[in-house]
Amino acid sequence: MDVARKGDSIVGMSTIDGEVIRVRGLGKCYETYAAPHHRLLDLLWRGPHRRARHFWSLRDLSFSVRRGEAIGIIGRNGAGKSTLLQLLCGTLDPTEGQVQVRGRVAALLELGAGFNPEFTGIENVYLNAAILGLSRAQIDARLADILAFAEIGDFVHEPVKHYSSGMFLRLAFAVVAHVDADVLIVDEALAVGDALFAQKCMRFLREFRSRGVLLLVSHDIPSVTSLCDRALWLEHGSLRMAGTAKDVTEAYLEAVYAERQEIAGLRPNEGGAGSDMARPATEGDLLAHDARRDLLIHSNLRNDLEILPFDGEARGFGTGHVRVNWVGIRDHAERPLAWLVGGEEVMLEVRFEAFAQAADLIVGFMFKDRLGQVLFGENTYLACLDATPVFEAGMQGAARFAFRLPYLPSGEYAISVGIAAGTQEHHVQHHWVHDALVIRCVASHVTHGLLGVPMTSIQLQVVHDGGNLEVDRESATAGACHD
Repeated sequence: MDVARKGDSIVGMSTIDGEVIRVRGLGKCYETYAAPHHRLLDLLWRGPHRRARHFWSLRDLSFSVRRGEAIGIIGRNGAGKSTLLQLLCGTLDPTEGQVQVRGRVAALLELGAGFNPEFTGIENVYLNAAILGLSRAQIDARLADILAFAEIGDFVHEPVKHYSSGMFLRLAFAVVAHVDADVLIVDEALAVGDALFAQKCMRFLREFRSRGVLLLVSHDIPSVTSLCDRALWLEHGSLRMAGTAKDVTEAYLEAVYAERQEIAGLRPNEGGAGSDMARPATEGDLLAHDARRDLLIHSNLRNDLEILPFDGEARGFGTGHVRVNWVGIRDHAERPLAWLVGGEEVMLEVRFEAFAQAADLIVGFMFKDRLGQVLFGENTYLACLDATPVFEAGMQGAARFAFRLPYLPSGEYAISVGIAAGTQEHHVQHHWVHDALVIRCVASHVTHGLLGVPMTSIQLQVVHDGGNLEVDRESATAGACHD
């Protein structure tokens, strides 16, 4: 049944204009008291001089979600994320505003929630599935699949009070995966458990989002960008930003750094430490070279990649004491490239200028896909730990990373770069540039996975003499298929 909750009332619904979730002006207020007896006094004498203090955990929140969408909800602890999820689930009533939810809701709000610690695993499966709306006959029919998904063996016959957090997750997730939910809410549950089960959960969530609504609360930004189309950023109970998962998570990252470093952010046209804006590199060899002219082998399976020019106006943040002024990719002859081919050896170069004395610099990059997922990255910290120069104001520098570029599926990619000072664990960000370099893959043979890895050899041979494999070293170098 479709229901709309407004304040303390519940009314029937027939449609929400194609929306599975609609939230309008939602707010939740808690009353707090300086002493326990003040609560009793307010209950007995409800006059104008109440002793309660009002704390708004959530206020004036509005958004909509349609079927097939996945929404990430991010924010610091205490921002109101868990309150929002409980309002959507119906375990809390709103103080103001309206929540409308269409269909069956299944939630993993916290590990062990809804489990009776004295019950066995199987007994808790029946309990949780019944709470989520399944009949006894439906649970009986799905029990084998639920237990197979959970993979906890004979522990299903043990009281869950003896379970580890990973076993709790396995059983709870197995239940919500088999109740035919329309809305699935996951609150940090995937932070525990082993890698193999986490991958199974991620596969299920990707499949589920094609037919239902997924709401994911997580501090794991890669999970949000990987699974979610859009994201909501909550701060102090209010909606600070809504948009694509990539844009919102990047803005959130910038805000976290700005708060830690007590900076307001660095706009594209700003210089650092009161100096003029960093000037772009101007040497003649920055003229783009088309690597396709050098190719000796022509194929329609070639992984052609177009490199768009460095964006000096790209959004970024940092102290401004050091500023990036050019990012590009060079070939083995150190020529900047406008086109390149996947699988080739390349060199990523990051140029920068110091506006104040800077020591212990770390220069790094992240190679991301169009959703903002980090495919790979590196920085100079370990390689230059004992040989990091000190940059005085006015000095320029460059960091270079040589590697073999993987094969990329068709689409757009971006390289974000950063210059910080300190260590990998504790550092101050001088300049972080979102999407400093954009790469567009216009032709590819990669059909599976996020990227393809160049192979040093690919062979298909018949094994003779009881398992001995005679390798033709000359042909094995290039790859061979023969008997």
